[in-house]
Amino acid sequence: MVNNLGKRKIVVFTGAGISAESGLRTFRDGDGLWESYSIHELATKDAFERNPKLVLSFYNQRKVAAKNAQPNKAHIALAELEDVYDVVIITQNVDDLHERAGSSKVIHLHGQLNRAQSSIEPSITYDWDKRIEIGQYCELNSQLRPNIVWFGEPVMHLEEAREHIKSAYKVLGVGSSLSVQPAASLLNKAPFRAEKTLVSLEIKGKIPFSYKFMRGKATNVVPVICKNWRKLEVNSKCT
Repeated sequence: MVNNLGKRKIVVFTGAGISAESGLRTFRDGDGLWESYSIHELATKDAFERNPKLVLSFYNQRKVAAKNAQPNKAHIALAELEDVYDVVIITQNVDDLHERAGSSKVIHLHGQLNRAQSSIEPSITYDWDKRIEIGQYCELNSQLRPNIVWFGEPVMHLEEAREHIKSAYKVLGVGSSLSVQPAASLLNKAPFRAEKTLVSLEIKGKIPFSYKFMRGKATNVVPVICKNWRKLEVNSKCT
């Protein structure tokens, strides 16, 4: 639970709720993106093969929205925790708001909008801030596609994320309804003795064992938690 720099590890698991507070639409809320689009049209490999132009247009729009969004108070508070803790962010989100807030260790389970990948070999990826267009190819001469985990595809970096949670001093879940598996099951891997907290407007299903649930907006609750944790850690090193 303590890294080689002597800082205790906090693992933060974030979901769509934290990005929603920066103005990005979620998929699963009542006015979410899945109310306007079918997953079978936009978020499967078959959909991309049937109508790549439609799929690319959808994700290009999402890329623009994410680029225009700004990190909110919760993103910034989590980044500032790195002053006194070893902080690892494990996120289901595909935007880069954590990185732009200043977090240095971010694991994206479901991919990143600002990257592209080969449509035949997912290990081939590129930094890609611009639009992805039909006719843009990877080094294997296959069409580029979004670096996004679609339905039926394996979650990225799952084992790495699991190992971080297993060695955490504190675990904080933010903005996730815990409805997307297998990502949500990671929270069950937290050590028994770790302090475990969930912050969300809604949890679908059972709250994981020994987690404290705090209902509320990330921008209201997370900065308070982070301030208290920073104060506790600084005071512990002064005594």
